[in-house]
Amino acid sequence: MTEFVSEIKTVYYSQETIYRVLSNMSNLEKVRDKIPSDKIKDLSFDEDSCSFSIDPVGKLRFMIIEREPYKTVKLTADKAPIDVYMWIQLKETQENETKMKLTVKAQLNPFLKPMLSKPLQEGINKIADILAKIPYGD
Repeated sequence: MTEFVSEIKTVYYSQETIYRVLSNMSNLEKVRDKIPSDKIKDLSFDEDSCSFSIDPVGKLRFMIIEREPYKTVKLTADKAPIDVYMWIQLKETQENETKMKLTVKAQLNPFLKPMLSKPLQEGINKIADILAKIPYGD
């Protein structure tokens, strides 16, 4: 598995507040307008999953497979062409200030790795940016 780690983001809400939003995927409806519709289509959310279409991959669905209250949300891609796992990690550094980091592990064969590494790293950083800007208190 190849590992990709986002930049660490500072989010000015409590770890508990952020976790409550991110551990229920339907709350991500709040970021729909921040996602470029020319890149991601057919976006839908429910409590445990998020699905979308992306060219040239097709339809993907990420499902929550584990929740560790106030610390971690773990997801996996369902029916993806490769095995993909993602962790959202939270660590409160002081009151109403939490560090957030995303980690993605993907099963990339030697042929795909050079082609997909840069887009995956850029993608994980963009996702971290979007998640850091969610209005968690609203």
